Amino acid sequence: MTSEAASPRHRAGAGRAPGSKRSAGTGRRAVPFWSSLSAAGRFGFLAVGITAALLPFVWMLRTAVGPPQNALRLSANPIPSSVGFGAFENAWQAGDLGPALLTGIGVSLAVLALQLLTGIPAAYAFAWVPFRGRGLLFGVVLATLLVPPQVTAVPNYVTISALGFADTRVGLVLPFMTQAAAIFLLRQYMSTIPVSVLEAARMDGLGTLRTLRTVVVPLSMPAIATVSVFSFLLSFNEYLWPLLVARSPDIATPPLALAGLATRTSAFPDFTQLAAGSLIISLPTLVVFVVAQRRLTAGITGTGLAA
Repeated sequence: MTSEAASPRHRAGAGRAPGSKRSAGTGRRAVPFWSSLSAAGRFGFLAVGITAALLPFVWMLRTAVGPPQNALRLSANPIPSSVGFGAFENAWQAGDLGPALLTGIGVSLAVLALQLLTGIPAAYAFAWVPFRGRGLLFGVVLATLLVPPQVTAVPNYVTISALGFADTRVGLVLPFMTQAAAIFLLRQYMSTIPVSVLEAARMDGLGTLRTLRTVVVPLSMPAIATVSVFSFLLSFNEYLWPLLVARSPDIATPPLALAGLATRTSAFPDFTQLAAGSLIISLPTLVVFVVAQRRLTAGITGTGLAA
């Protein structure tokens, strides 16, 4: 049989690209679900997602500025009948939120500094420094992510107490001086740096530490910003470990101060003050997220985790 006598099916499929996908029986290319939606459909999905994400914050704000008697009424009008800001002043004074915010910010920044100080060299070593057992050791580091923090809370508390750091700010910081997730994210991003860049630095006479400081760290700033945001948020919102270590009210972190506000005001908690206190202690995390939003997105994309 000559090529001119080839079957129509063979001729129809001769020009098809090897990797193209077509729906069965129609001959049309398969279109992703999101691309097949119209602009109105995409807007509807985004509107539902944004509403679900913002509704708790909007209701918390409505509870904080609305009348106290309507705090627990789900059928109440979303727009309060009267607006007042006295709950913020009451929560600030009754919960000692000022010292708690200072303690939380200071502890979170100290934890962040130690995690970057230990995580950046470790990530660079796992990414570009060849040594025996590197893959095995990196697997051990990743395996620690599978251990729940509640499992290590008691051993850490025994160690901190034996060192004399219980009920101190140092005891709040030391157990979190390094983090496997930070090492993983930084290592993933550093692995994307072109080899030619590191070879050029080596040809210029830069050593390992100088290459890390002058070349790798500036190129890895998006990943460092991502790790910084995650580290600050996790440390600032940590509740279990400060509950074990911080026994004195003067070193209470924001979550502990808010928990104390729930039981300090009266036998039945004032939800208006709790909502106001929650908004107050949420401000630092919101500021950090808004400032580092662009670098946060670039860092997550660069590690390959967005795929």
